[in-house]
Amino acid sequence: MRQRQLFYVPALLMMVASYSCSGNKATPKPTAGGDSTKLPPVETKEANSKYKPAFEGQTRIGGVKTTTPYKVDKLAGDLGNPWAVIPMPDGRLLISLKSGSMQIHDANGELVKKITGFPAVDDRGQGGQLDVALDPNFATNKTIYWSFSEKYGVGNLTSVAKGQLNEAAGKIDNPTVIFRATPALNSNLHFGSRLIFDKDGNLFVSAGERSILEGRRQAQLLNAGLGKVFKITPDGKPAPGNPFASQAGAMPEIYAYGIRNPQGLDINPATGDLWEAEFGPRGGDEINIIRAGKNYGWPVITYGIEYSGDKIGDAIQQKDGMEQPVYYWDPVISPSGISFYKGNAIPEWENNLFIACLSSMHIDRLVIKDNKVVGEERLLEDKKERFRDVAYDKGMLYAVTDGGNLYRISKK
Repeated sequence: MRQRQLFYVPALLMMVASYSCSGNKATPKPTAGGDSTKLPPVETKEANSKYKPAFEGQTRIGGVKTTTPYKVDKLAGDLGNPWAVIPMPDGRLLISLKSGSMQIHDANGELVKKITGFPAVDDRGQGGQLDVALDPNFATNKTIYWSFSEKYGVGNLTSVAKGQLNEAAGKIDNPTVIFRATPALNSNLHFGSRLIFDKDGNLFVSAGERSILEGRRQAQLLNAGLGKVFKITPDGKPAPGNPFASQAGAMPEIYAYGIRNPQGLDINPATGDLWEAEFGPRGGDEINIIRAGKNYGWPVITYGIEYSGDKIGDAIQQKDGMEQPVYYWDPVISPSGISFYKGNAIPEWENNLFIACLSSMHIDRLVIKDNKVVGEERLLEDKKERFRDVAYDKGMLYAVTDGGNLYRISKK
């Protein structure tokens, strides 16, 4: 049997004595959540731009430090290229692999079954097998949903499929594509995407704008499925009550628009709101509350700049009719999967938002009060890993990394 590696995280780290906040000078405020330490902002590097936040606390909020002792177990390694991890009803974990398959692992990380039989994926660049979600009635119908980058026509796009998990045979039965974020483009970037069911059994789907300029401009168009959050039925039809269903020429599946590359979706257990994380360009990674019919501004407003250093559009950060992010980062953290902590095993984490971060190589913890971020902490920085996804289950957090590792964070 493979020996698991056990790592312990100190409950308190040394307070940073000074910090740089060049470019964005948000004043740290007292934080909530049970933390006994109030710290300077965790970000100390210079910002890419001199843009000012729209409101106090929108960026570089004061830091916090978890006081409850917790531990980090590395449960598995050599997974390949995991993209998503979700808990199953019996406590096991379902992990999607970018190359086009999935795996079931037990709660201690041991491989139980490899699952194949999925439609072919285009796994170039940022493409491949992406997110996975269980049907609300999974216990009886064994149906799962997944997103993937699909070759389509002369290009590719973000697609959603469903099928029945046949664990005994190690395959998916009746795989069927139920939705495509058209049009297809020739790009291997910015597919999104995450999947999450709401309380009514409808499925939220996020899709990126594909990075290239042809796709970027379509994030503002209602007749295109690029740079959007969709709301569909389990059969892939527009969900009842969608905001643009009666608008001529609009895709009736669209729920919100003006989005860049959204790889994080979760529902806040305290409010029922849909929260989203998306990549900015050079600066301007965002956390948003997604509401029906709202325009989130990309590429008209942004707190980021082009990778070249040039401005984006008119270099504006606010515009009437466009939503402000709840929080943003400059420099970027590259936010991928997100998960709310839905229990109180670690008391100060209850209803906090956890973000798997790629380029900044940590898991970000945001303390939230009244839909505002009031504290931030960086976890697992010592692992020096690109964290791709994070999920909550029964008082524990599970995370997968681009390095092929599976971690569990739990109370000590």
